[in-house]
Amino acid sequence: MFTFSTLSTFIIIVIGLFLIPGPAVLLTATRTVQGGRKAGIMAGLGIATGDFIHTLFAAIGLSAVLMTSATAFQVVKFAGAAYLLYLGVRSILEKPSDPTMPQVAPMSNLRMYSQAILIEVLNPKTALFFLAFLPQFVHPENGAAFLQFLALGLLFVTLSILYTSLIAVSVRHLGKLVKSTPWMGRWGGKMVGAIYIGLGLKVAFQSR
Repeated sequence: MFTFSTLSTFIIIVIGLFLIPGPAVLLTATRTVQGGRKAGIMAGLGIATGDFIHTLFAAIGLSAVLMTSATAFQVVKFAGAAYLLYLGVRSILEKPSDPTMPQVAPMSNLRMYSQAILIEVLNPKTALFFLAFLPQFVHPENGAAFLQFLALGLLFVTLSILYTSLIAVSVRHLGKLVKSTPWMGRWGGKMVGAIYIGLGLKVAFQSR
């Protein structure tokens, strides 16, 4: 279904995005510090579940667009590429954020999981990201678009679970690492911005 180049590019970009601390990472780390490794893993699973729900919505909606018109799907891809370019420029220009972990109230592991799902599902930025990101790796000539979206979403979710579980297991060591690498706070946003811009340009040039 996918070429090695497509899959490898997707995995590299996703891992690159994960490596820069964001809300999901901070929530997982906070829950781990507060309630232990199991709590952190449950939060990570909730975030991944929310991402999968976004994948389903994107797959259903964008597959319907493709069935209606291949040209319309190309328009969606270009719109997504433009949005990624916008995210990239904004990430590069904005001031470094404070990586301090947020304050959250203690709760049971099941409630942590449910809350993480709700936080991720109700995040409009996450929805827009999936609508912009996934189509860049879907090619109608490679088979059913819905299955391609689903496979990419499952791969994203699997990588997310592995990464947040790693955070939950080694959060103390990661905390020391972040403190010992102040350049991460200064340049993290710019690194993410470069990834977004690179992906957007790659799609634009590939379509010519």
